[in-house]
Amino acid sequence: MSIHEECGVFGMFSTFQQDIASIVKVGLFALQHRGQESCGIVVNADRQFYTHKDLGLVGDVFTNEVMEKFPQGTLGIGHVRYATTGATNRNNCQPIEVNHQKGLLALAHNGNISNAFELRNELELNGAIFHSTSDTETIAYIVTRERLKSKSIEEAISKAMNYLDGAYSLLFMSATKMIAVRDPYGFRPLCYGVMEDGTYIVASESCALDAVGAKFVRDVEPNEIIVFSRDGIQSYKENCKKKEKATCVFEYIYFARPDSIIDGVDVHTSRVKAGQILAQCAPVEADVVIGVPDSGLDGAIGYAYESKIPYKLGIIKNKYIARTFIAPNQSERINGVQIKLNPIKSVIEGKRVVLIDDSIVRGTTCRRIVDLLRKNGAKEVHMRISAPPFKYPCFYGTDIDSSENLIANQLTIEQIREKIGADSLAYLPIEELKTIVSHEGICTSCFTGQYPTQVPVDTRKSRFENK
Repeated sequence: MSIHEECGVFGMFSTFQQDIASIVKVGLFALQHRGQESCGIVVNADRQFYTHKDLGLVGDVFTNEVMEKFPQGTLGIGHVRYATTGATNRNNCQPIEVNHQKGLLALAHNGNISNAFELRNELELNGAIFHSTSDTETIAYIVTRERLKSKSIEEAISKAMNYLDGAYSLLFMSATKMIAVRDPYGFRPLCYGVMEDGTYIVASESCALDAVGAKFVRDVEPNEIIVFSRDGIQSYKENCKKKEKATCVFEYIYFARPDSIIDGVDVHTSRVKAGQILAQCAPVEADVVIGVPDSGLDGAIGYAYESKIPYKLGIIKNKYIARTFIAPNQSERINGVQIKLNPIKSVIEGKRVVLIDDSIVRGTTCRRIVDLLRKNGAKEVHMRISAPPFKYPCFYGTDIDSSENLIANQLTIEQIREKIGADSLAYLPIEELKTIVSHEGICTSCFTGQYPTQVPVDTRKSRFENK
């Protein structure tokens, strides 16, 4: 078991016909780190939806041949997926499309609905037939049900939000509108920007705005609904601030790209701060500081700066190998580690090494990296983790649905140190999280076990399968 990302959403609204699909594709490339199992694009051209989605990476799914089939359009939404709920198959690819009495609707979702199991049971008992094992289809059903009784799609979405619990940053596309929605706690990021020609862009992270040349405007607020249409932008904030904000702290520690800004916080800066704090709280005599690429590099820079120990590139990552945690089983995951990372012997041989990473989940990968350093001549290996111990499952979009395989839930820090083979081990103190994020309102339930919402009855990732 490893930490997985959730998903990424990207959308655009234009007042004139243009090559929507190509721009959405670029946006999805920028969000590829958030999901590598499947991807999809839906383009609205003259109120008709044109779709392509499949398993695989953006570059593999959206070939030149596929892109040529998309027409010019005015709206489009896209999605990259990692399965936090539901199996990895074509039926679970997003965006999801619905054709109902009042028109077409497409939906892309980042997050995890914690009460989806109960909602789905209720819908099925009332005759709903599901084609996927994703909680996103549950959202689509509820919004559609409310749309049939509402004057507008935004009204229907507002009513549907009363039923949903958990994490959801959503992008809807109707025949004439694009709508961005963020859950009451703001668990997952969502922001929007504008291009020079007036085209509006909505994305999970600001790095995707940069990729398409859009100027960042602002983050979508928790519980806010923003409607993009030919009438301009309409923001509905009637329900904002009814819940205490709880943005996932792992967005800053791990999930988001370092060049993103989330809720006013520069992700790279927050990770460098974590490294600096580690150096203050857990100093050690050493010769070199290195980071596990790519997740530990920013923290390593901060640790080196604060400790005055030289920072060097000590491990090379094969950038053509997908992240190890994407592998669907343990044997493939280990094989991925073997070919993915390789130490630079001249940097570590005979040296006392401080090794920085952002987390230890099972300890398997960490143990292999420590072994690699020792086999290449490291005299000592001191492990420093730029987050507190990950002890509890997450129900808001991180693929950790049980605590039984979380090493920090089962072992003491000293026992973990022994298992991974390090000379010393230290974590970021939990009270320092507020320092690295610098704003109130973060979710730390994976460290504390204290959840902002009610804990789901059934927490299994596969809870919708074989019901």
